Amino acid sequence: MKFELPPSIQKLIAARNELKAHYSAVDLHFTLDGNLVGDLGEAVAAELFGLRLTGRSNEGIDGYAPDGRSVQGKASGTKRGAAFRPVETHADHLLFFHFDYDGCYGEVIYNGPEQPIRELLPSTWVNQRPVSAPALRRLNQLVADADRLPLTSKAN
Repeated sequence: MKFELPPSIQKLIAARNELKAHYSAVDLHFTLDGNLVGDLGEAVAAELFGLRLTGRSNEGIDGYAPDGRSVQGKASGTKRGAAFRPVETHADHLLFFHFDYDGCYGEVIYNGPEQPIRELLPSTWVNQRPVSAPALRRLNQLVADADRLPLTSKAN
């Protein structure tokens, strides 16, 4: 049985389709499952920090900063932090965003080298492991300004 989606869901789908079309060259799908938040994080990283996104072809690296650094972008709509998978390739830099869906704003929680974050994870594991938002915020305070990616687009 097919049915028409309610108008509010139709708006969400239309917005998703617009995002998918805008980022089609870099293979972001904005699926309305667990990948949506990750794709949104990559899109925000590209918009705010001028990343050249790689699409799904590079595990562990989502794009390259204007200065050539490899970057992984992560995002969450919860206050739990970032989830990491065991991958062989690690980025030079990590951007982690928190999205407040009710307030309709985002926040950069971490903008710095990925290695200090990786040091919080076990040397080997399976599935996903989290790094808490408080740990990311604490390490973000230790990042020198010269080690941060500069904004290339104005954030509010």
